[in-house]
Amino acid sequence: MTDLTSSDRLLGRTAPGGRPVRKDEIELPERGLYVESWLPERRSRRKPLLFVHGELAGSWVWERYLHHFAGRGWEGHALNLRNHFWSQTADPATLDVASYTEDVIAAMDRLGPSVVAVGHGMGGLLALKAIERAPVSAYVLIAPEAPKEIREPARPHVVRDVPDAYGRSELGWETLPEKLIREHRDLTLADVLRIQHLLGQKAFESGRARRQVLAGVPVDRSALPDVPRLVIGGGLDTYVPEPDVERLAEWLDAPYEPFGAHSHYGLVLGEQSYLQVAETLRVFLDTNRL
Repeated sequence: MTDLTSSDRLLGRTAPGGRPVRKDEIELPERGLYVESWLPERRSRRKPLLFVHGELAGSWVWERYLHHFAGRGWEGHALNLRNHFWSQTADPATLDVASYTEDVIAAMDRLGPSVVAVGHGMGGLLALKAIERAPVSAYVLIAPEAPKEIREPARPHVVRDVPDAYGRSELGWETLPEKLIREHRDLTLADVLRIQHLLGQKAFESGRARRQVLAGVPVDRSALPDVPRLVIGGGLDTYVPEPDVERLAEWLDAPYEPFGAHSHYGLVLGEQSYLQVAETLRVFLDTNRL
């Protein structure tokens, strides 16, 4: 099991159909990073999972996954990129895809070469960039942003209009919860209110990183390891359209699992919708003996 920095804290909860879990943390002070860890009560030979969030998010996105997998024998570690959630505050103007990728690599290095990387949204693209240089046992991309090689670049004025730092309004979440429920039909009111609260009102996301993603971030496919991989898309995703995700799966020669009734956030944290996706990931892990 991964060497963690603080003593275990019992949660006193058991995943449905699972086993008791413990919560812990990893700190990477050299980069100002905080990793939220959920662990099985007993040691396991299963591969550690590293969850990488997307823009404006944090380890909170993965809470249901962390609980789900820890209760079934996997240790899960959810990275907070710099300037996100519990990690160290930084000037967003100093951050970009390269610095975020270094954050992911630092977490991979800490967890070791047997890690399974799981990325959502921009976190999926960051995972791909990190995997170019860091060894993994497998990787799973959930509604990932596409790399330059298969991406239709945004129009120049769209890229230019992204501010140096932005908040939830840039993603359309500065609006009434009722409207958001209509747009994300797989989310409950509680889900929507929680996402709105945790996305926050402060403009803290790196505009430079977003501009880079929109313009196209290159990924060297020849540098990616030939390991088990899976790509997942959502039919209600308005941020990363499902046909684009399927095209990425083809480009990676990876199995593709579409969820037609799932939105971008519903794939990972919907109170009711996350479970189907988490179980698909569990089957993938079991099938590949990870």
